[in-house]
Amino acid sequence: MRVPMSLVLITISALVISFGEASDPSPLQDFCVAISDLKNGVFVNGKFCKDPKQAKAEDFFYSGLNQAGTTNNRVKSNVTTVNVDQIPGLNTLGISLVRIDYAPYGQNPPHTHPRATEILVLVEGTLYVGFVSSNQDNNRLFTKVLNPGDVFVFPIGMIHFQVNIGKTPAVAFAGLSSQNAGVITIADTVFGSTPPINPDILAQAFQLDVNVVKDLEAKFKN
Repeated sequence: MRVPMSLVLITISALVISFGEASDPSPLQDFCVAISDLKNGVFVNGKFCKDPKQAKAEDFFYSGLNQAGTTNNRVKSNVTTVNVDQIPGLNTLGISLVRIDYAPYGQNPPHTHPRATEILVLVEGTLYVGFVSSNQDNNRLFTKVLNPGDVFVFPIGMIHFQVNIGKTPAVAFAGLSSQNAGVITIADTVFGSTPPINPDILAQAFQLDVNVVKDLEAKFKN
């Protein structure tokens, strides 16, 4: 039996649409290694869910973002994270929140969130913020000085930063488009990995003297 061309075209169109809409689920942690023996499985992409009938208000609640975090550290800032580990009800909802406190001239150093776009609103102080686009976009730097009430967006995966350029403390809140956005602080990751990256590799990559690299690795050693 000859199949009508119109039916063939409809079938192909349906398959194209189906393939176009299909994709792997976004990862909710750094990695999830596949195993063949289910008895050794200890984790899933995200968190296991409780019976919805057993959910309670506390599963969707967190208290404490009114309290400033300590900024007595080398970068003079503190990030208080509220994600699925603090609010179990965030599981599968694709959203989380942070409070960021900055001492005068403190910074949230260059970092990236591998699983989330960030939208930040400044509540107190003055911040200089920015992000750098990808190699394909010629690593363009996008910056802005924020005052209270201003909002800035850091696209997913882009290296970004915030610096308090004022003489008084600053406070910001940010929403992230993942229940577990993850954070990779560039300096800590490159110079403080475990085990350390070979100094010769970093010396060539950053065009530095190898002794400078060794000194940096000593400073950032975990």
